[in-house]
Amino acid sequence: MPKAQLLELHARGLALIDDAALEFAPGLNVVTGETGAGKTLLVGALTLCLGGESPGGEVGDDLRVATLWRDGAGGERLLVRELTATGRLRSVLDGQVTSVDGLRRVAESLVEIYGQRSSLRLRSPAAVLALIDGFGAVDTSELDGLRVRQRDLRRRRSDLGGDREERARNRALAEFELSELRAAALTTPDELDQALATLERWQGRAARRSALLEALERLDGDREMTALGEIARIAALVEGAGESAQLSTQLRGALEMARDAGHELRALLDAEDLDEAQVAELEERVGVLSRVARRYGGSLGAALEAREQRAGDLERWSGAEEDLALLDAELAATAEAEQQASARVRAQREEAGARFGAAVTDQLARVALAGGAVRLEVGGVDGSAVRLLVRTNPGRAEGPVEEVASGGELSRLLLAVALVSGVEDAVGVFDEVDAGLGGAVAEQIGACLAEVAQARQVLVVTHLASVAARAQRHFVVHKETREGRAVTTVRAVAGEERVEEIARMLAGSGARSESRALARRLLSGS
Repeated sequence: MPKAQLLELHARGLALIDDAALEFAPGLNVVTGETGAGKTLLVGALTLCLGGESPGGEVGDDLRVATLWRDGAGGERLLVRELTATGRLRSVLDGQVTSVDGLRRVAESLVEIYGQRSSLRLRSPAAVLALIDGFGAVDTSELDGLRVRQRDLRRRRSDLGGDREERARNRALAEFELSELRAAALTTPDELDQALATLERWQGRAARRSALLEALERLDGDREMTALGEIARIAALVEGAGESAQLSTQLRGALEMARDAGHELRALLDAEDLDEAQVAELEERVGVLSRVARRYGGSLGAALEAREQRAGDLERWSGAEEDLALLDAELAATAEAEQQASARVRAQREEAGARFGAAVTDQLARVALAGGAVRLEVGGVDGSAVRLLVRTNPGRAEGPVEEVASGGELSRLLLAVALVSGVEDAVGVFDEVDAGLGGAVAEQIGACLAEVAQARQVLVVTHLASVAARAQRHFVVHKETREGRAVTTVRAVAGEERVEEIARMLAGSGARSESRALARRLLSGS
């Protein structure tokens, strides 16, 4: 199966880097340069492009970092971070704008950066578990299959009402709700709307009838003073006073008109006749429909669907006892098989963890951690609760890696893990894993890195000639002043240029012929 490979890195406008373009080779790639030249900026550029934070320092308005990869399936992936006109960092994946999390998800399968606590590899239980399973070829397929089967059986049992107690609860609730829904005697999804409209019309008629009754009562009712009575009394007073016949006639005419109005009011009241019992019945029906709608989904349509569902559930459950008994029996058998498979997987993980810890411990002397030790603590029914405990110096207590290992120790510990695992598909980036080391130890670190690079592509930032001389491709970072401004350049070196760089690393800027001769011997492997 193809392994991930970094093909190209292009950085522009990042701190001291105006413009840098690098093409990488399979195997071991190294980056060297004088102290302060900005070697680690390249790792910072790579980290930024993979969705990490900016490495700091001044950035230009044209900031853009791009990496081209070949993934484990053999396809190419282009990851880009660039500064927009608004000052926001934009993430681009294969030419399409994405989120920074989108870049990170892709990057997880492409690269692992080891250095100065930038890697969370050994602090993540899931990552440690993956290491153990890969190292020990732990086969979890049976256990995984049993767990998938259990989930399917539980889902099917849930569809049939759940376990025995759950079925009893579900059945009782469904029977109650179905009884309530049937008692509501729902007809159509718009019955409530129609009933409300009818009730509104009836309430309008009731208001009009009340007004007409009040008018008739004031005109010719049972009260002491009515309009008709007052007009009759006024007419009688006028006649008794001997006034003109014309005025008396007018008043008598008004009296007749008022009587006619009373007749018309009674006719209108007869037309507005309303059965109050019918109104009360409709109001009660609206209340029932409203409560049912609120309880079952907010509408009568949802309530009608709930009625059908409850009836279907009860019908399905009533004939499912035999199926449920079979499901319960299979679940019990699967649970027992899952427990046994978990025990077997845990035993495999315990054995693999013990061998892995011992194997990494055996490599610690090679990575300048002589006297250190690594132990895997395995817990959980299936051994999936794992923790890596380390001791980096003899006579010191062991503890979690994040509490015990310094930045340099963590980098070298990860190198030891990489030597042992040998199954990594991702590119390994080691940022100054050899910091503070020299002599024979440096030779050992170089040999270790070269060994890892036989199985996967490796990029190393180093200050050691013995490491740099083993690389398939060598990049040199150089800082210079242009027009009063510091600028960092990066270029690949080969031939005599590479001899000169290795000689500089051996003897400093005053390299002599002896250093060049030693550089040639290192490069030739002799």
